[in-house]
Amino acid sequence: MSRPEEEYREFVGSRAASLHRTAYLLCGDWHLADDLVQETFVQTFRHWRRVQRADNPNAYVKRILINEYKRHWQRYGGLPVRADTDRPEFAVPDVSDEVANRADLLRALLTLPARQRATVVLRYLEGMSERETAAVMRCSEGTVKSQTSRALTTLGGCLKPKESPI
Repeated sequence: MSRPEEEYREFVGSRAASLHRTAYLLCGDWHLADDLVQETFVQTFRHWRRVQRADNPNAYVKRILINEYKRHWQRYGGLPVRADTDRPEFAVPDVSDEVANRADLLRALLTLPARQRATVVLRYLEGMSERETAAVMRCSEGTVKSQTSRALTTLGGCLKPKESPI
């Protein structure tokens, strides 16, 4: 096996769990998330030299994933997706339990438009800064801020505790 192939395999091995989690949070379906990540890795392999030369290879590959997600969204007209509740545990710690029940959070995320959802996933569930998110999304930091604000307003309405009938 050549050195570039070894480096690619190491990179894929180190990023697979995180990319699967991000893809799942974007689309709400483990099977579709697997497809998105698989296509992301195909594109990564095709452009491996470019990925290696990037200032931030992880952000470059997340951008590929976001593009694959957007391509799917556009191709299928944003058809409703369902949230898998029978899913494997994340290999990377998931802090969403501290915020709300995972199923409720995922359902709320799925109500957001694609760009707002991607912004929230990258900022709060992947822990990226506004600058990093803007680089991945190929937009300004101001756009990240406005998309995040709108998304959080929507999520706040979706995740408010329900009033007790008593």
